[in-house]
Amino acid sequence: MLHSGVLRSIAAWSLATVLVVPGALCGDGTGKGPANEGTDDAAMKDSRASAERSMTPEQDDAALRVRANKLHHESIVIDTHNDITTPMVDKSFDIGTRGDDPNAQIRTHTDIRRMKEGGVTAEFFAIYVDHNFIDKKPSDGGGAARRAMDMIDTVYSQVRRHSDQMEMAYTAADIRRAAKEHKIAALMGIEGGHAIEDSLHALGMFYRLGVRYMTLTHTNTNDWADSSGDIQDTMIKHHDGLTDFGREVVREMNRLGMMVDISHVSDKTFYDAVKESKAPIIASHSSCRALANQPRNMTDDMLRELAKNGGVVMINFYDAFLDQSKVEFSKREQAFESDLAKKYPTDPARVQNELENWRAAQNPAKTPLSLLIDHIDHAVKTAGIDHVGIGSDFDGVPFTGLPEGMEDISKLPNITLELMKRGYSDGDIKKILGENFLRVMSEVERVAASSKRN
Repeated sequence: MLHSGVLRSIAAWSLATVLVVPGALCGDGTGKGPANEGTDDAAMKDSRASAERSMTPEQDDAALRVRANKLHHESIVIDTHNDITTPMVDKSFDIGTRGDDPNAQIRTHTDIRRMKEGGVTAEFFAIYVDHNFIDKKPSDGGGAARRAMDMIDTVYSQVRRHSDQMEMAYTAADIRRAAKEHKIAALMGIEGGHAIEDSLHALGMFYRLGVRYMTLTHTNTNDWADSSGDIQDTMIKHHDGLTDFGREVVREMNRLGMMVDISHVSDKTFYDAVKESKAPIIASHSSCRALANQPRNMTDDMLRELAKNGGVVMINFYDAFLDQSKVEFSKREQAFESDLAKKYPTDPARVQNELENWRAAQNPAKTPLSLLIDHIDHAVKTAGIDHVGIGSDFDGVPFTGLPEGMEDISKLPNITLELMKRGYSDGDIKKILGENFLRVMSEVERVAASSKRN
């Protein structure tokens, strides 16, 4: 890895090559004559040294930012988890409109304009199914599979509405094609295995509808897999990881070509899934437990096992998964929200209003962007450079629950800039931004094709 001083030298070299006058390179001004011999090296060195001395820190940072922005927008940038789908369904938010208008009723982290500013090549729209939909009556928008289909249909509708800027994608090759066409590739991943309602037939139909990964659980343990969200709750019936049917779900996902996502699952479910899967797995939006002791995050041993499997961890941006002080804050917040739900069981709007007032009164300090990069760095050092990516969780976390400098999807180029500052090569940055995930997706497709031939 390069140090910042080396990066300054690189920037100075670039400036020096512009400052050197052609006539100074050789006697005839062509750079080829005999007068050039023995003098051009000294002249170039003097010019480089002079340029490096003249570079101020501000010029240095500006030059690096320009180079980072260029690299970012030339790269395949894939965000594997975005919950903008929920306001699209529940609040009729049009992703083509501004979600950052301070006077608007709906404020979001995501819209098409900011996705383009952020250099997004492909976005996975989360087909998030809250566990409350399991027991809801059809008249109330239930059940779980119906909720998933409502969200899937909304993604297709939005892509049709904005077909000049977006297109549906189903394969790694589709993502690369969309990049060449300068369109945003729209993909989908189910969040919460209860959405299949314990049916492999439903799983297959979701694949045919375009779903390309499924998170085995959400915060709730389902009928066939344990969740990290309630693993300490003794009132919940757990399975010690995956049940036999849960293992069958993983095998069927391999056969279909649907990526197995282990974000949200319990540790034992993770190890069972890694053991059962014949294809690489993903963690679509998880961070590192060594830096933020949160059950949703991955331990170092889990990161190493994921690497052995050939998979990839997509680092989550939520400050409660990055910042240990926010982990503690999140626990207090959840406890307060639970008390409010008991106090106002039939008034969810009152609960949310009281909760927002509580957050404002607490006024927690912003998490620095450096902590997000620390998690990327730690995952790289633990799992390896080929096994790390980005899974933002935009619009699935509190509106102010993101690090400073990563307030919305337009800020993604800041990741590239910060990785450059830490000495990552251009090739390694491209791996983190999207190439690692494309490798996994391609391998999942290969495994599925192979199983169908056999």
